Amino acid sequence: MKVSISGLKKKSHGIRKTMMDMCIKAGTGHVTSSLSCIDILVALYHGCIMKHDPGNPEWEERDRFILSKGQASPALYTVLADAGYFDPEKLNRFAQKDGSFGVHLQHDVPGVEITSGSLGQGFGVAAGIALGAKMNRELYMVFTLLGDGECYEGSIWETAMFASHNRLNNLIAIIDRNYLCVTDFTENLIALEPMEDKWKAFGWDVLRINGHSMECIVDSLSTVRSRRSGKPLMIIADTVKGEGVDCISNNPIWHGLSPKGEDADMARICLERSCGNE
Repeated sequence: MKVSISGLKKKSHGIRKTMMDMCIKAGTGHVTSSLSCIDILVALYHGCIMKHDPGNPEWEERDRFILSKGQASPALYTVLADAGYFDPEKLNRFAQKDGSFGVHLQHDVPGVEITSGSLGQGFGVAAGIALGAKMNRELYMVFTLLGDGECYEGSIWETAMFASHNRLNNLIAIIDRNYLCVTDFTENLIALEPMEDKWKAFGWDVLRINGHSMECIVDSLSTVRSRRSGKPLMIIADTVKGEGVDCISNNPIWHGLSPKGEDADMARICLERSCGNE
């Protein structure tokens, strides 16, 4: 089944609204970190990229998705709910004491493979799963989404060497390159560029794309099963932290926060405006 690009864009807008409402109601959540990667997640889950079955989350032949930037749990929870992994009403339990929808990603949510949130953690897990698939002659792919701030962690580069050495061409990594960390822009802290050169030097195939162009995202992912390379693939997706909500985007002060009061009203207005301009 082929999904239209316009349909995927519309899906992204709806998921942004749902995610925003969920976090505003909870009074917490990494909203801007989630907004920067929703287009990527929508393409993976709704763009006929990954093999997955919402009715059978433990399907052995499923592709595995590891959200290494586990602080963006609101984005993945909302995408999974929309895909049918669980009743969307359960999102009302996000960040509640007796709920399983943690501010950082929790594995007991249907469709979630691992608990994550510590920087650099998920990437290594993804590489291990990919190696296991190779050893067992399994055909599923492993997709993982990293934050660019994670790339300050030594474990990221250990995993990069490990994946290249073991020729894990079944591993597709994506960096949500929104240029922001907790307190400042990455290039003001310790410059990460030139990122393409770094990943190529570690033995990876590398693509760089516009992470908010649904056409570019789908195009970069649609041929991953037919690649003839023996190298793992890194996709560097240039994004905006807070995409779609201008009043909170590209501002370090909003890291890890959910808008409240007048800020919440303004965020909703900005989101409606951005959706209407698409």
